[in-house]
Amino acid sequence: MVLSAEGVVLDITASGRELQRLNLKDWQGKTLSSSATLDSQDKLRNLLVKPEKNVASVWRHVNFTVGEVDVPLQLLAVPQSDSNQFWVFGRDLSGVSQMQRRLVESHQSMERDYLRLRHMEARYRLLFETVTDPVLIVDVAQRRVMEANQSAQLVFKDIVKRLPGADIVQCFEPASRETFESLLRTAQASGRMESARVRSLKADQDCQLHASVFMQEGGPQFLLRMQAAAVSLSAQVSEADGEWFQHALENAPIGFVVTDRAGAVLAANAEICNMLGLTSTGQLIEKNLEDFMARGSVDLGVLLNNLRQSGILRGFATELRSSVGVLMPVDVAGVTLTGDQPTYGFFIRDIQVGRSVHKSATSGMADSVEQLSQLVGRMPMKDIVGETSTMIERMCIQAALELTHNNRASAAEMLGLSRQSLYVKLHRYGIVSETDSE
Repeated sequence: MVLSAEGVVLDITASGRELQRLNLKDWQGKTLSSSATLDSQDKLRNLLVKPEKNVASVWRHVNFTVGEVDVPLQLLAVPQSDSNQFWVFGRDLSGVSQMQRRLVESHQSMERDYLRLRHMEARYRLLFETVTDPVLIVDVAQRRVMEANQSAQLVFKDIVKRLPGADIVQCFEPASRETFESLLRTAQASGRMESARVRSLKADQDCQLHASVFMQEGGPQFLLRMQAAAVSLSAQVSEADGEWFQHALENAPIGFVVTDRAGAVLAANAEICNMLGLTSTGQLIEKNLEDFMARGSVDLGVLLNNLRQSGILRGFATELRSSVGVLMPVDVAGVTLTGDQPTYGFFIRDIQVGRSVHKSATSGMADSVEQLSQLVGRMPMKDIVGETSTMIERMCIQAALELTHNNRASAAEMLGLSRQSLYVKLHRYGIVSETDSE
């Protein structure tokens, strides 16, 4: 740029695609300060001051605004001895500015990631130390204890002075070590949680040991959790009573399933395996109950929501999908079980086909179809089709509300509608008064 003593741009030449795209020729005939940002005005005034003799001019970082784009330039002003004009040379700093901005964003992203990791580690430590069951982290290759919570330290305090670094095999009775080694090999091979009864050194009775494998940066590690072996299903019944009660559940002619709060199956009896076409309960353990329901997560969501709210559920009609895809109408009842972790027990009963047929034959569908047939000849077929779709839509909404016990949120999810759309249809068909008590 060629500037006058007053800072007016007399001539300007720009190279580079970025600067040429900004059309800096519009600066010609205007003062350079009119395009500079407010924080760069002082720098620009100092730039156009002739330096003292034998003092070199310095580069200054000046920010300009072109339209809605900020343009950072590094400027050097050279005064002309034969006139009052200045030759100003500029370097485009847009690339450097973008790099600095990306660097700051990356640094902020790393800080957020570190903060999340610290919070996750704090939650993990709090959970790890407050669990009442003894929990140990064991290296797969060396069978050495990596970490142990406070409960585990109390269990093994008379066996080893310092639990981390100790050989985990030596912490159990010689008679249980073969079972313990087999448990670890099975868990490592299957990748699932495996359980076995073992006895630690100087213990009075066996314990139930659960082993699972997870990956860490240093390689695979075992997560071992110890539980006192339960001898009954309830604290109020004796050992003998617990045996026949458990036998009754396992051989009951009605399906029985225990799941965790997410619907993963923890235990099941033989009847539910027969209903699903499975040969053993092992094929059902740790799978999600929604995988065997006709409406999947919608049915399971309704079941779990009702159990969380009321603790018990009766008469939920749905369909089970067997391993070969056959649908079976069933009636589901559920109950919330007590324990350290929230679990749910589901009683699943096969509904007789005759009962289902009788119910559908006596429903309001036949009457509605008869009424529609009477409209033939009185109305155009286009209007009759409209009446049919309206009737079906109303019946679908009523059926969804009945299945979900008038829970509108669950009914909207089951019908594939938004909650607001369902409310509009409820008002349209006058069903609001029937469900105001939800």
